[in-house]
Amino acid sequence: MLEHVEGLLKKLELPYRILLLCGGDQSFTSAICYDFEVYSEAQNRWLEVSSVSNFDTYQANRLKCRYRSNGSKKPELCHTLNGSALALPRIVACILENNQTPDGIRVPKALIPYCGFDILDDK
Repeated sequence: MLEHVEGLLKKLELPYRILLLCGGDQSFTSAICYDFEVYSEAQNRWLEVSSVSNFDTYQANRLKCRYRSNGSKKPELCHTLNGSALALPRIVACILENNQTPDGIRVPKALIPYCGFDILDDK
């Protein structure tokens, strides 16, 4: 999941960083959590655009989500993961901020097939 989100940010050509959250910064339900942040020039700070977490067995216990391994009669709790792809409003803002040129806003190469142009200008 980490590689997937990182791949999206690379394709969008955005400056990003990945933070491994310490225990005090994550919810008590998650065992490990990574935040992805993209730099916002307008706000002069990093903005969280995605989060990927491993909840171990916490959610599975509440859901009673279990499985049996090969040959085992005793069911075991699943481990659950949670991940958001990208926070769209922040990503759009960061694309606009980080791709300004004298000719207009340069569209990342990965998005050109979807929007049909490579520069967003006022014309």
